[in-house]
Amino acid sequence: MTQWSRRECLAGLGAATVGRLSPVRAAAVEPGGAGGARQAAPRPRTLGLDLSEFQPRSMLHVPATTVARARFPVIDLHTHLGFSARDQHGVAVEEMTFVASPESVLPVMDRKNLKTMVNLTGGFGKGLAESVARFDRQAPGRFLTFTEPRWGRLHQPDFPSVQAEELARARQSGARGLKVLKSLGLVLREQGAAGPLIKVDDRRLDPMWDACGSLGMPVAIHVADPEAFFLPTDRFNERFEELQLHPDWSFHGADFPSFRELVDAFDRVVARHPRTPFIAVHVGLNAENLASVSERLDRYPNLHVDTAARIGELGRQPRAARAFFERHQDRVVFGTDAVPHGDDTPQQVFGDRLYEIYFRFFETEDEYFDYAPAAVPPQGRWQIYGLGLPDGILRKLYHDNAARLLGIDT
Repeated sequence: MTQWSRRECLAGLGAATVGRLSPVRAAAVEPGGAGGARQAAPRPRTLGLDLSEFQPRSMLHVPATTVARARFPVIDLHTHLGFSARDQHGVAVEEMTFVASPESVLPVMDRKNLKTMVNLTGGFGKGLAESVARFDRQAPGRFLTFTEPRWGRLHQPDFPSVQAEELARARQSGARGLKVLKSLGLVLREQGAAGPLIKVDDRRLDPMWDACGSLGMPVAIHVADPEAFFLPTDRFNERFEELQLHPDWSFHGADFPSFRELVDAFDRVVARHPRTPFIAVHVGLNAENLASVSERLDRYPNLHVDTAARIGELGRQPRAARAFFERHQDRVVFGTDAVPHGDDTPQQVFGDRLYEIYFRFFETEDEYFDYAPAAVPPQGRWQIYGLGLPDGILRKLYHDNAARLLGIDT
């Protein structure tokens, strides 16, 4: 009979690698035959399986609640219904490309109790006018639009005053706030494709931030990605699969600033402009470190955060996340980062399933469930746990905090 030692068994199992689980062909030996000759006995072969095909099904028997409709009306303060038609080195053009129409999204909004969608990437100039006409005016109250900076004039001497004036015109055209993409700090450079990166706390931008405060326009800003995106894309990186699919999301090396340098620069902007309300998207740019975000919220009364595309982070630390929402219940706004037809990022695909997952996370105490409507978890191979927030906090999160920032009567 073949006899395997514990060490031999573990060695066979350990032969599986991350990229492909390789067949194990090593042989065990057994005594037998004349003169004590030893004969090789083949070991079982392991299944070859690519990691991208690995889709394990949980064997847990736990409650699974379907929340088909939010308990209270919702303002989704972080969605994208259109984008600039093209950009070069972070500098966008006025022309827009739209990924939805009011008619295509309103049925989902009605089913989910979604009162208002805020389209953050509304463009500027003619593009902004087109966005407002397409959504805000076609369905008043159901859509609101933010404008974006005209980065193409950044290198001109009069940019500070011209951008401030542009914001005043955008406000008159119907823009409710300013959206700043992560191109600031990570893409925009002094000489287009060359030159140093424009810093988040560049003094040329101070009049723009001040104008937002004077005009009552909150600033939704994204200046840093998950901490893992600033680390090597290797076997130790918990977002390895995501970065393999989107290598341009990696900001490790080259002349990119560190994650901490970006956040610190943003904090200096918030401190310099106390009359301007800032919404640091994706849970304050740092959902992996709620203690740090909490400390910053305590330090800066004009700072707010949204929940867009980060329930995957919040839901794997449910006790810390619940405490965070309780402590900062007046400073967190609901957001999803939803994009109609955004199939390359499953955690953002607008539709019934996306909102049901968010509502389940915030309203129930369900355990160990998917954070995105996808066969493979797109941001990391883990599951999440519901927070079961009380009604008072839910009302603020879903509606009242955003309504206050946007100047909507509650």
